[in-house]
Amino acid sequence: MDWFDSILWPLMVAVGWTMVQFHRLFTDVFGLAEDSGASWVLSIVGLVILMRIILIPLFFKQIKASRGMQMLSPELQAIQKKYKGKTDPASREAMGRETMELYRKHGTNPFSSCLPILAQSPIFFALFRVLYSLPQMARGEYPNATNPREAIGLITPEVASQINEATLFGAKISSWFLSPDATTSTRIVTALLIVAMSATTFFTQRQLTRKNMPESALQGPMAQQQKILLYALPLIFAVTGVNFPIGVLVYWTTTNLWSMGQQFYTIRRMPMPGSEAEKAFKERQARKAARRGILGRGDAPLVAEPEPEVDEQPKPGQRQQPKRTSRQKRKGKGPQQDPPPGIIS
Repeated sequence: MDWFDSILWPLMVAVGWTMVQFHRLFTDVFGLAEDSGASWVLSIVGLVILMRIILIPLFFKQIKASRGMQMLSPELQAIQKKYKGKTDPASREAMGRETMELYRKHGTNPFSSCLPILAQSPIFFALFRVLYSLPQMARGEYPNATNPREAIGLITPEVASQINEATLFGAKISSWFLSPDATTSTRIVTALLIVAMSATTFFTQRQLTRKNMPESALQGPMAQQQKILLYALPLIFAVTGVNFPIGVLVYWTTTNLWSMGQQFYTIRRMPMPGSEAEKAFKERQARKAARRGILGRGDAPLVAEPEPEVDEQPKPGQRQQPKRTSRQKRKGKGPQQDPPPGIIS
């Protein structure tokens, strides 16, 4: 076992244990074959989902930090403009002190937005080392002095042999583009996964920067850095992806798809003030309010409004008019007629 595996050993054991448990779930509950590629690929997908659920608190902390950085962008630009062209140590120290004070004032810092990536990077490398060591584990040659029958945790030589032979569209999930035994299927699947990984990385960054940033945050040095990352990260993944096993590419592509969906939901429900997403959110709220108003008027039963009661009490200073009382009809006579003037009946 080399020094890198020694450092990652606890995480490698955790990754192996999680994959084996998900594999048992898919074989025992859903009836997939134990040696099928689908069961092991889905085990990697299950590992991603479990990790992203654990990282949800860090994700919300990242969103809060990103919003804080975007909101303080005008003040940060003002500090940079204040010390523009000043290279003396006192000015640089004052600029750094004011910048840190600004971060404390808003309760954020630029490193908080990287927390989810930093937190899952060790898992990424642990999975990489597990998949990379599968052939050695399958032959029983992995140098684990603790227990020779357990290569990495629950991954015994028999289990390692199953994972090593598992395929995705005819390509071994433990193989990579530049591996000596790479087949045509391996290179095709790897190329497709690299394209998918790079594309999802690009659209995830673009969704975050373009739709959920106010106009003021799209200008200045920080915006330029975000723009560079928007195009640099997919390019880096495209170049380095040829060295990643197919299982690692599945892990990272699934992670990007999860991030896209999570960001889409968050931006749609809780957009940044002043951003394009907030305008769309307000328009949807207005349409829903108008629709509720129309349905409310159409569905409400028509009820006649009661006539206002008339107060028959005389107002002060107004003479009350006498009311004529009807008389009883006389028995055996015609209709009652008013008596002529002067005659009292």
